Amino acid sequence: MESTLAAQQRGSGGLRSAKLFLYAAIILVIAEFIGSFTFKVGPGKVVLLPMIWALLLGAALGLASERWSGAARLDVKTQFLAAAILQPALLLFVAKLGLLVGGALPKLAAAGWALAFQELGHFVGTILLGLPLALLLGIKREAIGATFSVGREPSLAIIGEKYGMDSPEGRGVLAEYLTGTVFGAVFIAILAGFVASLNIFHPLALAMGSGVGSGSMMAAASGAIAAQQTPEMAKTVLTFAAASNLITTTIGTYFTLFISLPMAVWGYRLLEPLIGRTSRASDASEAIEKSRPKPGGGETEVETAAPQLGYRGKLLAWGVTAVFALGCDWITHGTTPLMGLPGMLIMVLATMVGDAIYTVTGRKIPAVCWVSIVAMFMTSPLCPWASQISTYSAQNDFLGITTPMLTFAGLSIAKDIPAFRRLGWRIVLVSFVANAGTFLGATLVAQIFHV
Repeated sequence: MESTLAAQQRGSGGLRSAKLFLYAAIILVIAEFIGSFTFKVGPGKVVLLPMIWALLLGAALGLASERWSGAARLDVKTQFLAAAILQPALLLFVAKLGLLVGGALPKLAAAGWALAFQELGHFVGTILLGLPLALLLGIKREAIGATFSVGREPSLAIIGEKYGMDSPEGRGVLAEYLTGTVFGAVFIAILAGFVASLNIFHPLALAMGSGVGSGSMMAAASGAIAAQQTPEMAKTVLTFAAASNLITTTIGTYFTLFISLPMAVWGYRLLEPLIGRTSRASDASEAIEKSRPKPGGGETEVETAAPQLGYRGKLLAWGVTAVFALGCDWITHGTTPLMGLPGMLIMVLATMVGDAIYTVTGRKIPAVCWVSIVAMFMTSPLCPWASQISTYSAQNDFLGITTPMLTFAGLSIAKDIPAFRRLGWRIVLVSFVANAGTFLGATLVAQIFHV
């Protein structure tokens, strides 16, 4: 009986995976054929790239399928599977960034002060803009969690350990996380593309501002900026954005814990008696935890996927993402899969080696760091085959990897919408302003030191 049940579960999982990959492939093709779309807003312009269409189409499919019945429905379990696939896909994306960074280490060293001090702008900017607005809108201690950072996974861990996720601060950081997950990439891409079109900041300052600590948001912002540059400058923009994001993801975790979080607490104590108000926003955020799907909840019972994926699951995720990326390059640039295959295999190899080191070392250092280090070494002056690896890697477009990644992100969003709706427009606005603050703050600091 148990073996029969296990076989049925494997069969169900296989059908669910096939359905997810089919939907992802259809969305990718549609997004790539839509292509880039540019429109003017005042003196600037907004650039919508295929990766944004992929994210929006995935989210729209998830919401629309709630009204469907039968096997075609994108149910909650399939959405969590998409979130699971997103994690190893992100490692492949990180490998591509590492390959870009490795060959440009001398340039990065030359820009040392700008890269070092832009980190201050990333975290201070969220507080300076987001915290006063949150208090004016009537948000209470939730404002601390929502504005001390851009609210990605490390921020959830910091707040969870210090205050607990059922605290006001926990609800605030979760609100920021949900908003960033649902709209972060779209918002930051539109903002970054618009600011870049104004020609106020140097492209490399904008690139450093793009490294906000979120892979998808960094990809969206740097992609929108790079799309408006020459091919050579576009490559440099992506390199500096990757380096900035790596710094924000690693050193930035300690920065948020010891500098930006205490600063947010101090700012709240100072400003709340002066400009704080009372509204329904604080009560609204209390419903977040109750509305999120939890294991053991009937139809919403799921396996939160990334930790549950075995090595075979990771290999499948890397393989599917690689195939999708090759397809994107073929549609967009005419690079045939045969031409792009060597570079893609190098990316997958760097990812596998980095993930293996992560496992062997006891998972004490995040896999993202190991994959980045391995990939950077492969194209750095220290590697004897760096020039050949760089040549092969150049056949694979950065956006070719980004679009499949954001497709899976979009397909995973619908499960969070019920919780997101309960947050209200106030916390959404605060999140947008905080995200804008981290981008503009870091860009301004980098501009000062770059120039």
